[in-house]
Amino acid sequence: MKELELKYGCNPNQKPSKIYRKDGELPIEVLNGKPGYINFLDAFNGWQLVKELKKATGLPAATSFKHVSPAGAAVGIPLCDIGRKIYWVDDMGELSPLACAYARARGADRMSSFGDFIALSDVCDVDTARLIKREVSDGIIAPGYEPEALELLKAKKKGNYAVIQINPDYVPNPVETKDVYGITFEQGRNELVIDDALFANVVTENKEIPEQAKMDLAIAMITLKYTQSNSVCYVKDGQAIGIGAGQQSRIHCTRLAGNKADNWFLRQHPKVLSLPFQEKIGRADRDNTIDVYMSDDYMDVLADGTWEQFFTQKPDVLTREEKRAWLDQMTDVALGSDAFFPFGDNVERAHRSGVKYIAQPGGSIRDDNVIETCNKYNIAMCFTGIRLFHH
Repeated sequence: MKELELKYGCNPNQKPSKIYRKDGELPIEVLNGKPGYINFLDAFNGWQLVKELKKATGLPAATSFKHVSPAGAAVGIPLCDIGRKIYWVDDMGELSPLACAYARARGADRMSSFGDFIALSDVCDVDTARLIKREVSDGIIAPGYEPEALELLKAKKKGNYAVIQINPDYVPNPVETKDVYGITFEQGRNELVIDDALFANVVTENKEIPEQAKMDLAIAMITLKYTQSNSVCYVKDGQAIGIGAGQQSRIHCTRLAGNKADNWFLRQHPKVLSLPFQEKIGRADRDNTIDVYMSDDYMDVLADGTWEQFFTQKPDVLTREEKRAWLDQMTDVALGSDAFFPFGDNVERAHRSGVKYIAQPGGSIRDDNVIETCNKYNIAMCFTGIRLFHH
């Protein structure tokens, strides 16, 4: 198959629409459903991300994509009891490494992952399909599917769930093109290999970047490689916990990603874990309610006459002081940036979310100020010398 007709492009008024290769066959097979234009953008970007994560770490990888940027990405490290609870998988028994990777990728920012497109580095197994089956999702791309897993996925969305199988041996042309306003742009593909060598130039007083932190930095940089720029990514224990994508200002990226990382950690607060939800409240509505409960707008779910819709009894407020005290316990977070930090304010914001390791290209006229700010907090920072813009 050299081309595949699509229903429409980014929007229903954009017709005709198709995907095709100018030379050779498409490396995919649609096993179920009718993926659309944006679905395929998410699928191909997501596939590249998880393929590189698997190559860099040796672990199964998963990502949850929304609007051509990852909402989450992770590798298959076993879940702890709290992780199982905050990702809503504590009732599913032991999970395979691939399922753990997707639970982490989906769970880091569940608000953003609602209605995601999934990419898996490995053949989708039954455990992973069982997890996906009960989430709101638009589709999936993987190098293969176990028969029972495929049947579970085909049953989603009344049989319309998009299931794509990609040839894992496919190698794209080294030069890529795209048209904008009738004008063709051409560039070499970003084939940069991200490995430990990228983190060798440590420019701060603290030179210690342990192996786990190097893996987390690699996950951050690979994630950024497929995130709309400007972008910043916070990573801890093998998973992205906060991704700030598509902001015009670097500090806004750092704040956005840091706020998401904070919310990930606040979900582990005892007050959040013990929220007395009514049985009828589903996972998506619980996610929304938790998000509001942790925010400054908490009275939207705690006001008299309102809390009764969600809870069996009125929860106590999670105060600003309690949130700050809890967040002060978050440590050993790794942060990657797709371009240099122009000011030390980015490090100040990162520090408040427990960042201890930073990878960024360097090259700002204020590098000295950024390094000085890292030294103030004993943060180890390396200059990669490589920018990772993605548009």
